[in-house]
Amino acid sequence: MRPVAVLIDYQDWQRIEQILNAYQSDQQANIDLNRYADVIKLSQDPLEYQQQSRDEWI
Repeated sequence: MRPVAVLIDYQDWQRIEQILNAYQSDQQANIDLNRYADVIKLSQDPLEYQQQSRDEWI
C-alpha cells in the first residue's frame, strides 16, 4: 500500500482534465431537485421537533 508515481504527458493530462470537467458539468446540470418536492409529509414543524429533541438532552 505504498504510493506510486505515474508520469503522463501534459497533453494527456489536459485531455483528462477536459473530460472530468465536462462530466462534472453534466452531473450538476442533470440534478432536478423538483422531483423531491412533497416526498415526505411532516406531522410537526421541523424547528419545533428540533427544540423538543434538544430539550430531551438536558
